[in-house]
Order: sequence, then structure tokens, then C-alpha cells
Amino acid sequence: MSKALTQKTVDEDEDEAAGGGLTALPAGTRNYITPGGHARLVAELEHLVRVDRPQVVAVVQWAASNGDRSENADYQYGKRRLREIDRRIRFLGKRLDLAEIVDPRRHAGCEQVFFGATVTICDEQGRENTYQIVGVDETESARGRISWVSPLARALLKSRVGDTVRFRSPAGWREVEVLVVDYSVGET
Repeated sequence: MSKALTQKTVDEDEDEAAGGGLTALPAGTRNYITPGGHARLVAELEHLVRVDRPQVVAVVQWAASNGDRSENADYQYGKRRLREIDRRIRFLGKRLDLAEIVDPRRHAGCEQVFFGATVTICDEQGRENTYQIVGVDETESARGRISWVSPLARALLKSRVGDTVRFRSPAGWREVEVLVVDYSVGET
């Protein structure tokens, strides 16, 4: 096996690891993303390229000028941090290249669940929860943002207010009723 092939495979694995635990895209699917999610990824990429990377490069240059690099912690840490930044930049670049921006507001007033919808559901115990269906790169469970490829979101897609949907969760099969579908909730 050639070194180039091995290195490319290692770089791709590292790029996926640089995703910060993001869900991998299912094979053959598009990288749907909301306008707000796209803006956040672009802002992170710009910050890495314009702020973080130049600062780390300056530290590495300064540390290299101090002489012996083998026992120079600033140099070694700086090089490691530079590799992490470069991996994240490559990862974000790939994800943004594949991104297909879908504006949820185009479904305003619709009672059917599509990508970008904010859905309030009621489970078997009568508990209500609200979730926004977003792209894999913008999920935040603490804020109720779930990926469109998650089991719950897949079950909710194309359902309507009043429908009961069934899906398989880690705890087993569950049923939830769709109470509210909203497309006016803005991204923050």
C-alpha cells in the first residue's frame, strides 16, 4: 500500500474526528442545513482562518526561534494545536461544500412537519417537549435541536398536527402525538 493512500485515509479519519462528535451524513444524502446553522459554520471557519491560526503560527515561529525544539513545550504544543486547527478547517470546508441551505420559513403556516420545523410533541406519559429539526452539523440536544436523521425526526417528517407517530428510541418503541408545528421560530 502506498504511503500517499495511507496518509489520505488517515487524514480523512482525522477530519471526521475533527467534526467534534457530529453525526456522519448517511451515504448518498445531502447535507441539509438551516441558514442560521450555515452562518455559524461559516463564522467558525472564518475565525479559525483569520484569528486562531495566525495566532498559533506566530507562537510557533517565536518558539522555533528559541532554539532546541525537542524540549520546547511552546513549539510542540503549538504544532499540535496547528494540526488540530487545520483538521477542523478541512472538515468545515468539506461540510460547507456539501451544504444545502434550506430556509424553514418557506413552509410558514404549514401544519406538516418538514426540515426546519419546530415541533411540540406529547409522549405516552403526557409530557410535552419541543424540538427543532435541523441539519447534522447544528444539533444541540440541550436546546432541543435534533438532527433530521435521528429516529424521532425521521418519524416526525411529513406528519401533521394531531398525528401520532411511532419510532424506535434507545429505550424501545415509543409513540408521540404532534401538537404544534411552527416555522416562525428564529435561530439564535
